[in-house]
Amino acid sequence: MEQHTITWRGVQIEITYTPDSFGMVDHIELRTQNKAPLPVTETGYRSHFMDKGTVAHHGGAIAFVTAWLDHEAARSGWSGAQLNLF
Repeated sequence: MEQHTITWRGVQIEITYTPDSFGMVDHIELRTQNKAPLPVTETGYRSHFMDKGTVAHHGGAIAFVTAWLDHEAARSGWSGAQLNLF
């Protein structure tokens, strides 16, 4: 298991990466500081399973998560947390 902390577009994210989880898949967990939303989670937490080797193929956990967040932000037009005052 690997643990990393990154800042992506001003949001601090804790990444936990478990390669070969259960002997068959890779597992990534994301947790944001203060439960800040991301383009892949509104709650600040995301657990994601994928084919074994996917994370390594993308250059490791930090590179994978950064590319994933950039892709989803561009796809959805995400521009950051939106405050709802009403």
